[in-house]
Amino acid sequence: MSDDPRHQLGRLGEQLAAAHLERRGLALLARNYRTRWGELDIVAGDERRLVFCEVKTRRVGSSQPLEGLRESQQRRIRKMALAWLADQPNRGFAPELRFDAIGVTFDPTGRLVELEHLEGAF
Repeated sequence: MSDDPRHQLGRLGEQLAAAHLERRGLALLARNYRTRWGELDIVAGDERRLVFCEVKTRRVGSSQPLEGLRESQQRRIRKMALAWLADQPNRGFAPELRFDAIGVTFDPTGRLVELEHLEGAF
């Protein structure tokens, strides 16, 4: 694991996002799933839906977290989701497939300021 403060902040944001999804009734199926196109932050689901969630973490004063989710990254996330699905032949069926985004903002002291969850973000 990296000691880079940005990586630490990103990991903390992903932990908070995962806990948020669990509170919403979703089971975590995968975290930081590596593919040839990059890494899926979180895959979660229940009996009705399968959710691929991109997490963006920022500090107050920089850009809004979800502004960093560009169209090219959305295409790459869809490719990674297909790779995950192909690697999970016994996963069962969920009638809904969704791509969410969670933006996490911290103040300079590391205190959570905001967690914004966009269901069906793209």
